[in-house]
Formats: sequence, C-alpha cells, structure tokens
Amino acid sequence: MQLRVVTDQPWDVPADLLVVPVASPVTFDGGLGELDRRAGGELKSLVDFGDLNAKRYSTATASTGGLPARRLLLESIGDPATVDREVVVRVAATAERRLAGRAVRRLAFWLSPLADALGGDAAAVAGLVARGVLEGSYDPRTIYRDSVDSPMVVPDELILIAPGADAAALTTAAERGIVIAEGSALARTLSNRSSNDVSPEVLAEEARAIARKHDLWIDVIGPERATELGMGMFMAVGRGSDNPPRMILLRSGGEGELDALGRHLAIVGKGVCFDSGGISIKPSDRMEEMKMDKTGACTVIAAIATVARLAPGTPLLAVAPTVENMPGPHSTRPGDIVTALNGKKVDIINTDAEGRLILGDALSYAERLGATHLVDVATLTGAVGRALGNQVTGAFGTPQSFYDEVAAAGARAGERYWQLPLIEDYVSEMESWYGDLTNSGSPEGGLIKSGLFLREFVTRPWVHLDIASTGYYRKATAYAPRGATGASHATLVELALAGARAG
Repeated sequence: MQLRVVTDQPWDVPADLLVVPVASPVTFDGGLGELDRRAGGELKSLVDFGDLNAKRYSTATASTGGLPARRLLLESIGDPATVDREVVVRVAATAERRLAGRAVRRLAFWLSPLADALGGDAAAVAGLVARGVLEGSYDPRTIYRDSVDSPMVVPDELILIAPGADAAALTTAAERGIVIAEGSALARTLSNRSSNDVSPEVLAEEARAIARKHDLWIDVIGPERATELGMGMFMAVGRGSDNPPRMILLRSGGEGELDALGRHLAIVGKGVCFDSGGISIKPSDRMEEMKMDKTGACTVIAAIATVARLAPGTPLLAVAPTVENMPGPHSTRPGDIVTALNGKKVDIINTDAEGRLILGDALSYAERLGATHLVDVATLTGAVGRALGNQVTGAFGTPQSFYDEVAAAGARAGERYWQLPLIEDYVSEMESWYGDLTNSGSPEGGLIKSGLFLREFVTRPWVHLDIASTGYYRKATAYAPRGATGASHATLVELALAGARAG
C-alpha cells in the first residue's frame, strides 16, 4: 500500500472513495458544509433520510456530485468529546472493512474531523488512521483458504487529507502506524493458526525466522535444559504433551544493555499452544478456542520484531514460554509439588491454572538475563472477561510509577486498561500445607489471586496484562473480524520505543 499525505481540501482530491468522518450531532457548517454543497446536497440528504445515524461506526455511502472522488463514505464518530485514540483506530478500520469485496484502489481519508476531536493533533491521527486502515484489512479466513466471499482488499494507495498540516510529519507518523499494523497482523496470524499447525517447536521456528530477518539474538530452551536450569513449573505443564515445550528468548540490543530510560525491559508472553486443562480437563464447550491460549507469546514475538523495524538495536528482551497443556501418562496431577526456578515450592491444585506456572518461571529467568522492568501478557483468566468484558484489558502492577508508564504507553497506542488491586489479605488464601503456595484456590477473588501468584516470581518493577477477554473476539464487529485482535501489541511497542535512543 502506497501512502500519500496531501494538504489540499477534501473536495479537491481525486480518489475512488473519500471517507468523511461525521461528528454527532451533525451540523453542516465549515468543511462538512462545503463538502455537502459541492456534492449537491447528498450528505445532508443521507442524514435527513436516516441512512446515517448517530451510532458510532455506522456508515453510509453517497454519490459525489461534482467532487473528484468517485464515491463518498460517511462514518459516524459519535460525540467528538468521547473520541480517543482507540476510537480513531477503529473508525479507520471500520471504513476499510466496509469496502470488503469492492474495488477501491485509491482510498482517501479526511483527517480534520478526527484531529479536531483529538485537540488538533493531526500527526497522531495520521498514524492511527494508517494503522487502522491496515488493521481493518486483516482477514483470518485467508490463513487456510485460497479464496473467500467478499474478500478484504488493501487499497493500492492511501491518501491522508489534512489541510494546512505538516505533510512530512504526518507521513512519518503514518509510516510508523503502518509498521505497527503489520506487526499486529503477525501476532494475529500466529494466534489464529490451529494447534495442529503451531506446536511449541513450530512457534520456536517462527521466532528463529523473525530473529534472522531482524538481526535479533535468539535462544530456545528445550525440556532437558529447562529441567537442568530448575524450571519446575514450566516443565510441570510442558511434560504432559508429546509436543515438547520450548522457552523462546529473543533480544535486541546487547546483553543487559539499558535503554535511554535506564531499563532493560522484558516482555513475557504466555504461549499455551493448546490448553485442554490437563488432568483438570476443561468442558468441551468452546474448547476449540484454546488454540488462542498462545496469544501472549505471539504478541511479544511480534512486538520485538516491530520494535526492531522502527528502532533497531533498542534494548529489549522477549520471553515466550511455550507448551501444550495435555492429559497423559506424564502429566502433572493435582496435588503434585513442584519447585519453581526461584526455589519456591508450588502445590498444584488445578492443572488448568497452568499459565501462571509457565509465566512464573519465565519472569524469573528474564530477571536472570538482566531484566530491570517486566511486563507479562497472557490470556490468563476467564474472570477478567466476567469483570470487564471484551473491551478492557485487566492490569496489575507494582510499583505504581512503572504501572503508570505502561498505562501511558497504552494511551498512546489507543488501548484500554483497567488497573486492579493486589490485595494482601488474599495471600493467606493461597497458602499450602505442603508447599509455599498453591496455584489455585477458592474462586472468590480469583482474578486478583492470579496477579498475586505472579508477583511471587518478580523482584523488579512489573506489570501483568490479562488479555483473556480482549485478545480475541468470538464474533465480528464493525472494525474487526472474529479471532485474534492483536491486543497489547501496540502498547508493548510504544513502551519499548519510549526508551529508544535518538538517531
């Protein structure tokens, strides 16, 4: 997709389709009024007839009258006072998805209404719109099929229209947005691929290819070495499958090197390529979704590749503990006691609480490799969806200052997080007669207890992001298909790039 930024007025730009964001309530003054006048009143007619309503992401097409664009696409952005960066990405993605099956080679997008809603930050809007258009074109149906009905079509040219803006600055921002969108597509495709296609070893091979492409250091730890190192929790999960586990490590920059903010940042992602629950087997309903339990690992692998493209050499460590959680003659049993990498004795009450086990050893190992700040990303609990739904990622962190850094990166990325407390009173409910702590207990406060468990395996600033509800959608939306969403990928990229050195 070619990118072009123009500083002309939207009514002067030739295109196959011109996207016009429309705020609610609709007032035909300023640029929108002039666009309507030049289109022969078509826009006002659509609104008056009720073809475009005030609901955000609703769309309607119109003829263009005397405009050089062949067709208009009006899209409601709702109340401009509630437009944030996430909305901007989704507005752009919705416009792209509206074009499924249509021949649009030159797509023009008028940025001004969105820039006005974001306080005039046209460069930020350019990056978010370019990212949204490409993310909107993502179609998981093509992973395993040669042809699909109403296929998504990436336009040959994306024209961003920003009258009076700095074209060079907007171009730079838009190009950055496209790279982030391409990284998101990588994370989504890896996550969406089926479990008979992506085993721990296959994901390790994908990581090796990424390392070669982007000149990253890589190490892959197999079961024998993991056992020798003392990764008892990781192996407790991984030993139950015929597909052996892999601890995948990727690094940009030097070993232990600090970034411009004085951090050796580690991003750690849960990689359960299939989660049957192990001996504590899951119900069969929707078990096919458990191929998505590797989404955290796919996200961190894609994120370090994206950072390597945007700021090569930025110090960053990605750790992806990758397993299959299966019942079998070598599987861990409820009641087994295992020794974690940091020496803690863990009483495994529920083998379906496996993600926290592999993450615990991965976090400990990241610290051994020099990590000073850690963020883990995981489809960890069903409780987070019951608490927050599929639009908000639950988050824990300590100290507050580092959590605030991660939250700020999320705001720049246009991703929603809600901080949950780490309540000390719940720690006693995780005590074990036989070990230092259990991996599961009473369901009350289970979401908080998952964060408290992980905290036992970090000694440095740390944030946990539970994407179990936001990491994939069960049904399509106006702005995204079913399947993996790429949640938290952009946040991790923004967080890492905050420490990139100038030049």
